[in-house]
Amino acid sequence: MNSRIFIDDLSAGEFPENSILDICGGGKVLIISDLHMGSGSRDDLSHNGEMLTCILEEYYFKDGWFLILNGDIEELQRYSLDLIREKWPGLYRVFNLFAEANRLYKIVGNHDDQLLSKTRSSYPYTIHTAVKINTGVIPAYVYHGHQLSSVYMRFNSFFGLLTRYFLKPFGIKNISDARSPHKRFHIEKQAYAFSIENNCLSIIGHTHRPLFESLGRFDYIKFEIEKLCLDYPESTGDDRSRIENEVNTLREELRKLKRSERRDVLRQSLYGDELPVPCLFNCGCTLGKKGIDAIEMTNENIALIYWFAEGKSKKFVTRGSYEIKGIPGKPYHRAVLNVNKLNYVFSRIKLLGNSVKDIK
Repeated sequence: MNSRIFIDDLSAGEFPENSILDICGGGKVLIISDLHMGSGSRDDLSHNGEMLTCILEEYYFKDGWFLILNGDIEELQRYSLDLIREKWPGLYRVFNLFAEANRLYKIVGNHDDQLLSKTRSSYPYTIHTAVKINTGVIPAYVYHGHQLSSVYMRFNSFFGLLTRYFLKPFGIKNISDARSPHKRFHIEKQAYAFSIENNCLSIIGHTHRPLFESLGRFDYIKFEIEKLCLDYPESTGDDRSRIENEVNTLREELRKLKRSERRDVLRQSLYGDELPVPCLFNCGCTLGKKGIDAIEMTNENIALIYWFAEGKSKKFVTRGSYEIKGIPGKPYHRAVLNVNKLNYVFSRIKLLGNSVKDIK
């Protein structure tokens, strides 16, 4: 399958029944991506694995959530499935809990697409290329995102051989769009265009870059600073000092983002000169040095979530005005970075998306 065929299949909306998750009458969905579970000293998940296992079982499974694993769950370009399963028995135990309750959807990514060739007897979970969520407000399509790149669709097997037999022995990191700003924007633009054309949401992974309503962290920081500046004249005392500290912290994060990304890429936009159409979301990854990104969805809301361990959070989370909850008896905390009503998202897509189509 090439990238054009994949997009055409999504547009046609002809999904197998077991690839459709209906939450119109209620239901809560967690979408996580890019675990890159491995085995050995360079296992990408090693520093967040314990936290991920805990929050999946103690917070999401016990509270009745559905779990969508959105690709690159096992790092099969570096390790065998047997070695990975041996390294992560606790995490597979939790996956089994969701599967036995019929609440697990596992989507393939470019680092674990070998699972498509596994027989049903050798792999315990059904593998999907995409999952459609019926919310009753607007359809949401969940897919890893590498399918939008013709290079990955044609040469992923070659990349896998290169990773296992050359990069891995020399300790070189994976070839990944997450490390290239230009490649990230290419994937995101393709998903954005598909969503506008079809009046739907796309929820991807692959690029490791959290997106909420088609905007990345860089854009949201600028908006947060603007809101704080608007609140500042009416503030007094400790509240005024808090705003000053938050602005300084956010400006420092902007400075770091500028340093890590090329300036010309930061000036680019998924939506050109138009207002952003809030149709593209990215659940980020579980590999952050200080936390885990995820998307949560119900039939009413969609939210970008950040989980972190006590004492290891980013300053903007602990100092900002974010809703933060903990798991009783555990050192892990959940921060809601962004949340919005699906009705509001749908309204903006309908009004702004049509204007973009007219201009094209």
